[in-house]
Amino acid sequence: MCDEAAITRWAKEGLNRRQFGVLGGMAAVAACSPVAEGADDDTTLSAMSESSVSFETADGTMDAFFVAPDSGPSPAVILWPDIAGLREAKRNMARRLAGRGYAVLVLNPYYRDQAGQIWEDFADFAGNEGWPKAREMRKKHTPEAIMNDARVAVKWLDEQSGVDSSKGVGTQGYCMGGPLAMWTAAAVPDRVKAAASFHGGGLVIADDPMSPHTLIDGTEGHYLIAIAQNDDAKAPEEKDILSDAISRTGSGSKVEVYAGDHGWTVPDSPVYAEAPAEQAWADLLTVYQGAL
Repeated sequence: MCDEAAITRWAKEGLNRRQFGVLGGMAAVAACSPVAEGADDDTTLSAMSESSVSFETADGTMDAFFVAPDSGPSPAVILWPDIAGLREAKRNMARRLAGRGYAVLVLNPYYRDQAGQIWEDFADFAGNEGWPKAREMRKKHTPEAIMNDARVAVKWLDEQSGVDSSKGVGTQGYCMGGPLAMWTAAAVPDRVKAAASFHGGGLVIADDPMSPHTLIDGTEGHYLIAIAQNDDAKAPEEKDILSDAISRTGSGSKVEVYAGDHGWTVPDSPVYAEAPAEQAWADLLTVYQGAL
């Protein structure tokens, strides 16, 4: 889980928000840049379209960012952000995935309280009282509420011309988005065929029938559970519980502890680590290619 004290201290004593924003932007640009043809890395599509979108849920109007290749209908992916919400770092991650042939919807998990981008980047969140605001808004992220959101999001995606609704849907979440992705897979098991959690917190909650790990049994999708090394050190038993749960879904799933600390996959995170982030990216593509 996020170390609130350490990250707040980083925001106040380390790089200031503007300095870190520059570095985070550089990492994001590098992550999204095309490489020479034939290289063992991304080949970005020549054109894609993106827009801010919204649709109605039981709790109000959910807003989101949608990006899809112009080459034709593509498999859909729902991306749940980390605690700092919808922002450019997440839009860049979606663009990179769209460059590999997926139609990506980045949801605003805080839409019940505020539409649009709340924080510019992770440093803005950490240095400007993001924690107490996020804690209050997260109280509304009950399993039932998120599963209702997921059903509406999948329905919206299936109605888009840029989405190939004959293919399965993928979903991925970061930090607090990890369990949201898992609840998404449980909410629409006939459509969601792959789910990935990156340094997700709250995947295993003892004696809770709605704990994400207990709901895996009702699904048939492929899973990637990417665990941060420091999260594993705090709760080493969780990887075994999750491995046992996904073993019953069939082949194509993976639980792994990566050589990065909590938040290592996100370019504007203070602990972004390029090498393990790229490994997690490659593993995500492998899961999606096999399931969608």
